[in-house]
Amino acid sequence: MHTLTEKKLLMLKPGQIRQAKNQPRKSFDEGKLKVLANSIALIGIVQPITVRKCKDGYEIISGERRLRAAIMAGLRRVPCVVHKTDERTAAFYAIAENLQHSSLNFFEEAQSINNLIIRYRLTVSEAAMRLGLTQGELISKLKLLRIDQGLQKRIITAQLTERHARALLRLDEEDREDILSLIIADNLSPVQTEEAVTRFLNPEPTVEKKEDTDKEQREEPKRKTFIGDTRIFCNSLEKLIATIESSDADIEFRKNESSKYIEYKFKIKKDENPNESFKQLKIC
Repeated sequence: MHTLTEKKLLMLKPGQIRQAKNQPRKSFDEGKLKVLANSIALIGIVQPITVRKCKDGYEIISGERRLRAAIMAGLRRVPCVVHKTDERTAAFYAIAENLQHSSLNFFEEAQSINNLIIRYRLTVSEAAMRLGLTQGELISKLKLLRIDQGLQKRIITAQLTERHARALLRLDEEDREDILSLIIADNLSPVQTEEAVTRFLNPEPTVEKKEDTDKEQREEPKRKTFIGDTRIFCNSLEKLIATIESSDADIEFRKNESSKYIEYKFKIKKDENPNESFKQLKIC
């Protein structure tokens, strides 16, 4: 692999420079280009454009934004540093420079890295090493490409961060659009976005359900009886007591009824053991 040590400075005509095949940047803000063009018209290009020699002229390695602004400013020639290098090295240099200067949006970064890996059949470790990233950082960037391109545009237009986008990756595809609309409408921060996604994935019980649960916990457990109808049970019990009372047995009986209970109390004297006190049986 070639290096970028062999280089020289030339003043080239803009028409001599063509766009690189592996140009990572896909979008340019026209307003910012005009501002840069005005600056270049006044003081010129401070940082030269980086190019490499090819068969039909020169191919840009980095500085396409400066070149476009220079053309808008009407410059006839632009300062260029010409590197003697191959296409593969130039492609890595272009991405690395953009990563260092944060001049690409995070989706453009991910797409350009993915293109390099496919084009040059690289492993993740090889690509990470050449770009100065850890394997984990590179894999995290590539995962951003799982987000639909339509949503990618909305995210960039809304000026959301890479952290916002990563939070959306936790959701199923069909849910991302609704949550993204919520993020934009409520102007959620990255932390608030992560919390909103967590709440969506782990919904809490509704207030009504929670109240029902509390009510159930407060209520005493229901007792199952052998006879389902309380009235039938009471009638049967009273008939039994009436039968006992009609006999010669020494019995005392009392019935109390409240809103919650029907209470029966009766005492039966045990003739066979006069030393033992009366025993009380309580049925509620």
